[in-house]
Amino acid sequence: MTKPDLILLHAPSNYDFREHAIMYGPISDVIPSTPVFEMYPIGLVSIGAYLENNGVHTRIINIANRMLKDPKFDVERFVKRLSTSAFGIDLHWLPHAHGSLELARIVKSLHPSTPVIMGGLSASYFHRELITYPQVDFVVRGDSTEIPMLQLIERIKSGEPVDDIPNLSWKDRDGVAHHNPLTWVPLSLDEIPLDYAYPVKSVLKYRDLAGITPFSNWMRYPITCAITCRGCNYNCVTCGGSSYAYENSFGRAKTAYRSPQLLANDIVSIQRYLNGPVFVVGDIRQPGETYAEELLWAMDTAKVRAPIVLELFAPAGSDFFKRVNRAIPNYNIQWSPDSTDEEVRRAFGKGYSNREIENTIQSALENGCKRFDLFFMVGLPKQTYRSVMENAAYLRALLGEFGRQRRVLPFISPLAPFVDPASKAFENPEKYGYRLSYRTLEEHRKVLQSPSWKYMLNYETEWMTKDEIVMSTYEAGLAFNQLKLENGLITPKVAAGVEARARGAIDLMKTIDRIVKEHGPESEEIMSLKQAADELSSSSICQKKELHWPASSFMRNAPRILWAFATGGESRYGA
Repeated sequence: MTKPDLILLHAPSNYDFREHAIMYGPISDVIPSTPVFEMYPIGLVSIGAYLENNGVHTRIINIANRMLKDPKFDVERFVKRLSTSAFGIDLHWLPHAHGSLELARIVKSLHPSTPVIMGGLSASYFHRELITYPQVDFVVRGDSTEIPMLQLIERIKSGEPVDDIPNLSWKDRDGVAHHNPLTWVPLSLDEIPLDYAYPVKSVLKYRDLAGITPFSNWMRYPITCAITCRGCNYNCVTCGGSSYAYENSFGRAKTAYRSPQLLANDIVSIQRYLNGPVFVVGDIRQPGETYAEELLWAMDTAKVRAPIVLELFAPAGSDFFKRVNRAIPNYNIQWSPDSTDEEVRRAFGKGYSNREIENTIQSALENGCKRFDLFFMVGLPKQTYRSVMENAAYLRALLGEFGRQRRVLPFISPLAPFVDPASKAFENPEKYGYRLSYRTLEEHRKVLQSPSWKYMLNYETEWMTKDEIVMSTYEAGLAFNQLKLENGLITPKVAAGVEARARGAIDLMKTIDRIVKEHGPESEEIMSLKQAADELSSSSICQKKELHWPASSFMRNAPRILWAFATGGESRYGA
């Protein structure tokens, strides 16, 4: 087996999730991963592929998924056997503040002379605090760290100084922190690979399928993604990936895009290996109509046939969907209006009307859209308990118009557990009606061990307390569940299961509150609730499978993968 120069590790959100009773609630119900957030960021793949292409052997190991799949998996024993020139650990999303730092501590205790590197948006934002932890040697900052990482690994192996590597925070031999300027911010993504041959080759190279599996259910539902950009042109007030956040915290004044032809090639490359849905991250119209037209032309030319999921950031008309339908025979749409209350939506940073939403849905359905997912959120500026519940009333009428086609699916979830660092609301909470409970990395690390997601919330608003955010989330989830049942979008069995879990979750949250009030958050009585908390922390406001588009399992894709690999990527199955 080849010895890796760099091992990239992905930690669970809370390292102690197997031992502690924590009611995570519905914080992951509308994403592929579980509340452990075992899905690693796609940036690990681009870093790994880039380094491999430049002669640096790089291995990804999803520690979180291994812990989740095997209750007896011994992390320390496993890590102790690893050998490498450096370890990298992502802290991209702030919910990993506990797990990433604890995994880094374990790595450093077992390999004291091996450097530990951390990166990701949250690591970048908190880099000055993060570099002070004894288990952290380097923090690679920014949204594009492939080239700084290559330079850093080469310097670590050669023993040369690192003081001129861009975007790097580091400690010298005396433990003094240094912060090199954040100057590597590429204006294009054309030199950055998103090569799905890399994970396949990695499985064979390191004989480790479990380690590189993206999330727990991926073998049954192998969804992948293609990246249009880094950065964003929009400014949702709680988003740590907004234009404001990128410019003020990550050095990106202008969104960087991948060229349409290369993006189409990425999709074709993915579908040589997997006959499953590809989620195209970012509205393809964000760079302009010309970009969208060129991408659709390239996809049409390549005869892409597997399901493609397109994301909307703003309303779209019939002309756009006609072009999509010509280019992609099997497409779905995701859009996040976040609220049916137009005043709330405007306060959040989205200025379009409900009528524009309705017209967009109609245009999509009239032009071949197989499914249209709408996402709403709890915890927004100017949003009251009443306005949360009014989402269901509006959607009842909307589904009355479109529901008979069974192609429009609404979902709702809480803004949880945190308002994103670097967002407008995090930087200026009072201006947007937020009151933040925690500001530092260490505060967020500690609060992730709270007994329920209510106590993890790092905010409340002028319009809703934490209790109201929690209860309105469950009540709205119940209302959405009933709407989908009435319109034939889910079966009675699925609806009954969601309702039972939601009502059980409400009761459990009340029980936890009582115990915390009477005995404190570290009471041993809370541990007796672990089984119930684990069972009620998934699919409590919707059945996670409601999110799935048609896809063949990984095992059913095995012949396709082997053929594509054996022929150098040329697939007998077509794109």
